[in-house]
Amino acid sequence: MADPHRPDTDKSTESVAADGDKPAAAAEAAWIEVIRKMDEVYSDLIRYEVDLEQKNAALEQAQQFIGSVMASMSDILVVCDQKGRIVQVNPALLHLTSFSLDDLAGQPLSILLAEQDAQVFRPGCMVSEHEARLKSKDGGFTDLVAMNCSPRLERDRRPPGMVIVGRPVGELRQAYEALHDAHLDLKRAQLQLVQAEKMASLGRLVAGVAHELNNPVSFVYSNVHTLSRYREKLARYLEAVHAGVDQDIREDMRRNLKIDKLMADFGPLIEGTLEGSLRITEIVKNLRKLSFVDPTENQKVNIAEVARNALQWVKRSGKQLINLEDHLPKELMVEGIEGPLHQVFVNLIQNAVDAMKSVPHPLITLSGRRLGLQVVIVVRDNGSGIPADNLSKVFEPFFSTKGIGSGTGLGLWVSWSIIRDHGGRIEVANSPDGGAAFTIILPAA
Repeated sequence: MADPHRPDTDKSTESVAADGDKPAAAAEAAWIEVIRKMDEVYSDLIRYEVDLEQKNAALEQAQQFIGSVMASMSDILVVCDQKGRIVQVNPALLHLTSFSLDDLAGQPLSILLAEQDAQVFRPGCMVSEHEARLKSKDGGFTDLVAMNCSPRLERDRRPPGMVIVGRPVGELRQAYEALHDAHLDLKRAQLQLVQAEKMASLGRLVAGVAHELNNPVSFVYSNVHTLSRYREKLARYLEAVHAGVDQDIREDMRRNLKIDKLMADFGPLIEGTLEGSLRITEIVKNLRKLSFVDPTENQKVNIAEVARNALQWVKRSGKQLINLEDHLPKELMVEGIEGPLHQVFVNLIQNAVDAMKSVPHPLITLSGRRLGLQVVIVVRDNGSGIPADNLSKVFEPFFSTKGIGSGTGLGLWVSWSIIRDHGGRIEVANSPDGGAAFTIILPAA
């Protein structure tokens, strides 16, 4: 039987053993936590290393890109820090001055520029353009260089440095002169093409004029020839009268030479000759009106009469029989220059005639009216019309649906320009019943 006053040795031993295991377990748990933390730190280091390598590769690519761009620049480039010392230059500057990058790195800008020019470029400044000569390694100077300067802000927000970009003035002048020469050549070519179109219109006009002049010239020629024969008869009769021949002989000569009929015919012959001469004068006067030399001031022009005359010129100069419907009023007055306006209608009508070559019964319709402060004239044909894709192109220079050698492609563009210069506009559309319709809108006089 156990003594109640004696301690229980077995229980005491177990308690001591349990108390001894607690520090060991705690130490083991601490080591496990340390190892876990080391694993986390190692993983982070690996991840940071991968990120760093990727960023380093991107940085190298960016540096290579910037280097390739700088190497490809034909303009010179100089980068300076906030104290005006050279940090970077591109190969174009090295090639121009024969310096190397080691010669220039860390040097003041005065190594490249004369003192007065170096004073112009200060860190943080903005220079739109300054022409100066750069120093070269052999002690000489380069040609003039046009340089611009912009501030370059440092990453840590320190006072800004600067970036200088320049190009030799000789190259700029050469480029400008080449551009100027090209512009002059283009203007000359454009003028020649416009003149060619005017000459084409003039050719059509001359064909009509030749037909128009033929009748009165033939009439005058015939009358003058008749008057010449009458003069010979009168001369013989007057010679006999002045010679004092007998009255019977004189009367026989009067009957044989038909002096009475001759004298009666003088009046109509002279009137006819004068009429033919006046007709020729009128044609010449109209030709002077239709001169392509612009007068100094606009004049009042009956545009309806101009359109009719242009139609007659085209009809007489062509071989195709054209029917006409004239719905124009007797008078539609605008302010302008008759010659160029005549050219517009000749171009439009000639295009209409060309578009109706395969039409059995070609028809041109002229119509017009005044609408408020505007005059509207429509030239319509019964051809095949204009393809929808070409409606927006017909007034472009050099656009033509005709074959090579059949036109310059400038007729409608010249017409559009003339109408525009008169303060109006010209429109084109296909008629619902077929054919094309050109509408000219001008300010009314």
